[in-house]
Amino acid sequence: MSLHGSFLSDEQFQCSICLDVFTNPSSTPCGHSFCMGCISRYWDGLKVCQCPLCKKTFQKRPDLQINRTLREITEQFRSVRGGGGGIGGGLARGRRGGGGGGGDGGIPDTLFDELKKKLPRPLPVMLTCEAQEGESIPATFSAVSTPLASSVPNHSPIALLNHTSKPPPPPFPSNHPRGRRRFTVSGAASSQGLPLCEDHHRGITIYCRTDQVCICPECETEYHQDHDTVTIEDEWTEIKAQLSVSEQEIQEMIRQRMRKMEEIRTSVIELGSAVERETAGSICLFSAFISAIERSQVELMEVMEMSRRAAEHQADAMIRQLELEVKELRRRESALAELAQSDNHIHCVKTFPILCSPPPAKDWSAVSVNSDLGTGTIYRSLAEQVERFHEELKNIAETGFPAPVLEPSPVRTQPRTKRLQEYALDVTLDGHTAHPRLVLSVDLKSVKCGDRHQLVPDNLERFDRVVCVLGREMISSGRHYWEVEVGGKTDWDLGVTRQSSNRKGKIEVTPSHGYWFLSLRDKNKYAFRTEPSTDVHLNLRPHKIGIFVDFENGQVSFYNVDAKIHIYTFNDTFSECIYPFFSPCTNKSGKNDLPLTITPVDASE
Repeated sequence: MSLHGSFLSDEQFQCSICLDVFTNPSSTPCGHSFCMGCISRYWDGLKVCQCPLCKKTFQKRPDLQINRTLREITEQFRSVRGGGGGIGGGLARGRRGGGGGGGDGGIPDTLFDELKKKLPRPLPVMLTCEAQEGESIPATFSAVSTPLASSVPNHSPIALLNHTSKPPPPPFPSNHPRGRRRFTVSGAASSQGLPLCEDHHRGITIYCRTDQVCICPECETEYHQDHDTVTIEDEWTEIKAQLSVSEQEIQEMIRQRMRKMEEIRTSVIELGSAVERETAGSICLFSAFISAIERSQVELMEVMEMSRRAAEHQADAMIRQLELEVKELRRRESALAELAQSDNHIHCVKTFPILCSPPPAKDWSAVSVNSDLGTGTIYRSLAEQVERFHEELKNIAETGFPAPVLEPSPVRTQPRTKRLQEYALDVTLDGHTAHPRLVLSVDLKSVKCGDRHQLVPDNLERFDRVVCVLGREMISSGRHYWEVEVGGKTDWDLGVTRQSSNRKGKIEVTPSHGYWFLSLRDKNKYAFRTEPSTDVHLNLRPHKIGIFVDFENGQVSFYNVDAKIHIYTFNDTFSECIYPFFSPCTNKSGKNDLPLTITPVDASE
């Protein structure tokens, strides 16, 4: 094979996607070339673009352009291949066809030279030569078709450096000392795997520190006479001594970055804790403020209604009295009219003095209906609460919410929590109300849903469709508090219901039908059964729910016991006694088979 045909092959002009000669070739940032259409279709629909060969990824899809130089070379390659055989064979035949080329499928020398200029310069073959005095090596060895990776020795990275080629020097005279030194390929030398100099075809054994290139002895004499040169082995020995220092520096850089990564992860965890604390505190703060406004609104409605009724009652009394006085005056008016028509002068003289004197009557000039609604006190109380809320907001804006070890809400302070615990009610389950599928514990403190119905009496108090049970303790006055363990369950209902609520068939579980409770569905969907249902988003999943009832004020409140967070408060009016309500929901083929457990209230917290 000729020198030219040894580096122009079909594989150099093939797209690795379509396995055909390049069409409008384009190069990726990693240096690989493909057809413009092939790589565009390969990347279509991908979120992260990746090189098909080296798998290097690009976060942003590269804006590819056609490699015009490679396209011209490819087009010339197509024309050459069309003339018969591969490009390597065509070039060889072109060289054999004479200086003009062109005949019998040959390629002109000018085309080869043009292709050679546009193609990357080939790397030298990894051969070793043995220097012998008085012998010269023929320049017929080429490294174009030999892969560099298979020839470079692993123990000498410096040998991988490209040798900077120089213009071919004029031949040495016969008496020149360098002219008597040439390298020949021998079996012992070739086994060492040294690369050859492109200009002199001698083994590259010298490193020029001035130009930082690897050279052969001929290059040292001709181009690097006054430079600092050493053998490649000596240079590699010094570099190896520096490797440990570089390795330690890199290891220290790695340690610094690992520490920074840990610091960033810690910051993210602390930020997550701050978000949870801020969320819990803000929910508690605003819930308390909203509850205060709602209570004030209810009080305003009640006071205004009472004022209206009192005004109506006062007006009715005054109207009745005025009607009596008008009736008496009309009676006298009629008597005077009859007296004017009478012919009995004696009777008229005697009667007139009695009729002409005004009857006993009230002075109504200063009398009016009381227009005072009596809401001023409520507005003043609400204004004080708003002022306190404003002060709390200012404090939070300056100092933030307390740390997790403290009470998360400035409104629900520790003394308030202790007051709730002081109203602890020892609740037990009432088996006479339990749905037939429910299984109660012996101490009547725990309930779960079984797989089948049990044989129990169908009494009036028992639920027959909804899997729920009531507590035995009737609440008809005062304040009461109890806690229920719900951790690990995916579905449950907790709250209170009035005594006369429906327990048979389908039940409308809303406050208007006598049910006030909190629900969990599908492990993370919390809701209150209002009209319509009110979804609530809890960042901290509760493991224990606290329920507080203020019967006189018509309040049912729910708390996350572990996080000490207020969740929600119902405001209503209880017209009859109420009972604690529990529903573990169905076991969902074992996914929700854990029980609801009434736990003792720890008053020491």
